[in-house]
Amino acid sequence: MEETPSFYSLSETAVTVNLGSVVSPTVQARVQQLLMDLDNDPFQGYQESVPSYIGLTVFYEPMKIAANKQGAASEVISILKERVKQIKDQMNASNGKHVTIPVCYDLDYGLDLDDVAKRNGLTREEVIHIHTSGDYLVYMIGFAPGFPFLGGMDERIATPRHAQPRTEIPAGSVGIAGGQTGVYPFTTPGGWQLIGQTPLSLFSASREVPSLLQAGDRVTFKKISKEEFLQMKEGQQ
Repeated sequence: MEETPSFYSLSETAVTVNLGSVVSPTVQARVQQLLMDLDNDPFQGYQESVPSYIGLTVFYEPMKIAANKQGAASEVISILKERVKQIKDQMNASNGKHVTIPVCYDLDYGLDLDDVAKRNGLTREEVIHIHTSGDYLVYMIGFAPGFPFLGGMDERIATPRHAQPRTEIPAGSVGIAGGQTGVYPFTTPGGWQLIGQTPLSLFSASREVPSLLQAGDRVTFKKISKEEFLQMKEGQQ
């Protein structure tokens, strides 16, 4: 059963709309469809929308809103309610691209791979097999430019974040946090459990579209050897 969307004013310049209360591909599809609708057909005063797992925060210029008696926020909420009524549940995985990400699961890069295996009562190879067998949905890009939050990971390898984050995670590191997996696009602090590393660059300001992945894309991981990793890494430099 489809949930009733909720709307609330976040500030004098922002309104948040939640299209569900549970993270799911269906809710994510609605979020992306509403985002596309607003970006392609912006209302007067619209600035931008920032998506989350279950909704959007819509930023606007109050002085450009033809406010009703209740004010600009109330008018924006009315506009969003009409937009939500118009969107259709037609956006699915086929609307996003599919990206295969090569990953070296060598222990030089998968610093926590053995710990993830031990915690879940699995062997190292079983963790790798489960991780590379998944079909992941990019729910959102956040934390850092190009960082994908990937849903759909098998619960058999779910592992909590580190209680004490590392001060430096190498760019390209593939990690697990709870029931999700992701890839660090930059060298940055972080607390995810590291199980491997990809030679691909997930974000580059020099590209026409800087982020390799976008919300709504599908991702699979492919195991590569350390030699293949180094060759591919060298080829990108």
